[in-house]
Amino acid sequence: MKTPLWFPQSFFARTLWLVLVVVLFSKALTLVYLMMNEDVLVDRQYSHGAALTLRAYWAADPEDRATIAAAAGLKRVPYKAVPASEQHWPYSEIFQRQMQAELGPDTEVRVRVHSPPALWVHAPAFDDGWLRVPMYPHPLRGQRIWSVLGWFLGIGLLSTAAAWIFVRQLSAPLKRLVFAARQIGQGRSVRLPVGDTPSEMAEVYRAFNQMAEDVEQAARERELMLAGVSHDLRTPLTRLRLSMEFLDSDSELTEDMVRDIEDMDAILDQFLAFIRDGRDEPLEAFDLGELIREVVAPYNQQGERVRLCLEPLPAFPLRRVSIKRLLVNLIENALRYGGDAVEVAAYLSGHHSAPYVVLSVLDRGAGIAPDELSSIFNPFIRGDRARGGQGAGLGLAIVKRIAALHGGSVELRNRSGGGLEARVCLPLGLLLPRDAA
Repeated sequence: MKTPLWFPQSFFARTLWLVLVVVLFSKALTLVYLMMNEDVLVDRQYSHGAALTLRAYWAADPEDRATIAAAAGLKRVPYKAVPASEQHWPYSEIFQRQMQAELGPDTEVRVRVHSPPALWVHAPAFDDGWLRVPMYPHPLRGQRIWSVLGWFLGIGLLSTAAAWIFVRQLSAPLKRLVFAARQIGQGRSVRLPVGDTPSEMAEVYRAFNQMAEDVEQAARERELMLAGVSHDLRTPLTRLRLSMEFLDSDSELTEDMVRDIEDMDAILDQFLAFIRDGRDEPLEAFDLGELIREVVAPYNQQGERVRLCLEPLPAFPLRRVSIKRLLVNLIENALRYGGDAVEVAAYLSGHHSAPYVVLSVLDRGAGIAPDELSSIFNPFIRGDRARGGQGAGLGLAIVKRIAALHGGSVELRNRSGGGLEARVCLPLGLLLPRDAA
């Protein structure tokens, strides 16, 4: 949905609007509470009545003051017997201002609400002594602290909810950008809309879209170049091999040249497989265990070279050809470097809310140096020093691409006692758990 024209178009304006709305909203609710709370009005009226009583007491004849004091509960108190005042906002200020307005600016007031509640008033304009005026539990004891706390808690919760809504609106473009960046990292084509975002994020979105376009264009050009080179080299290699067939087949040099041509042909196959990463292949749900048995069967025709340790697995969406290519690359590496002690295992792991399938290919070869494990998946990188690798160094890069295409991960681990484990984790849900490795 496109952002309305009246809505702030920048992060600065939206943040300022957020602060103003939340503050004004909180102030409005506080004002509503104060207008609805009658305690302030009652206390003002009570202090006015107390002031009128004191004025009537001091205005009466001395012989009548005792009668008025007895009727109103007034009592003269020496200065030393007057206790210190307690602070009860806003009620103490209400009594102080009201008494000073009606009995003179020099009037002193002390308020106590404990054992028993009373006012002590000293008005130099009328008398030098202190008078004790009795108070009743209402209104000072009617402050309703729980009502006040409830109101302010409600105001805080509503203000927090309003702030949460606005902040969520502000963070939504950033979350969208993070999601799009992850999609680009997985090889998907993503473009971000620039029409319904703040002006600052619109510039970021435009730059992101341009970057995505450039990356895709570079990938298309790279794939076209590699495909062209691989295709153009395939033809002269085929002619060379046919020419070698007409030469003396017993010549050792001829056999070496044929072997070199086959190696070059295999390297070209790796180039083409790296280009065709299976992104366009449709997903289909099938049993991974059956696919593993199908891939391993040709290797065990002359005896068990690859041992299987497969647990029952649920069917889940995979790209059949890509997963077969992944398995073949890992098994070929294991057989090349680990001899016949190769094992393929598959089992279910993870929490029930985020399960994933672990596919492991294990061997007992030389292993890989720990400092090479992090870079071995890069294209054209081979573990030559550790395992005497051959080829173009694209096999593990292809495996990593296929695993990432399925939302999974792959890593190599040196085994205790020698050898290597290639572990592929494929999620059954949408995302792979962080602890899957």
